Amino acid sequence: MAEARGEKERRPFIATDCDDLPKAEKWRRQIIGEISRKVAQIQNAGLGEFRIRDMNDEINKLLREKGHWEVRIRELGGPDYSRVGPRMLDQEGKEVPGNRGYK
Repeated sequence: MAEARGEKERRPFIATDCDDLPKAEKWRRQIIGEISRKVAQIQNAGLGEFRIRDMNDEINKLLREKGHWEVRIRELGGPDYSRVGPRMLDQEGKEVPGNRGYK
């Protein structure tokens, strides 16, 4: 395998090329990490308008790709992430009411 030789395995370009549920979930987590990093970067006030627009386009592309992986994970018998969705928790770990508007 590529990882055994120290090389990084590349994420498949098309989600349907992946037939392994754990790998599909790994790629979804990787995309979520990329989205998180780009959202943190886009909040930098020093960025110019064009760079912000480019980053926004990249974030939208990653969100669309994440959706494709979620569909593939469901096809492979995994959890339905669109139904579970992210939850906003308060300091005590309880879910904050009324936070399901923006996904």
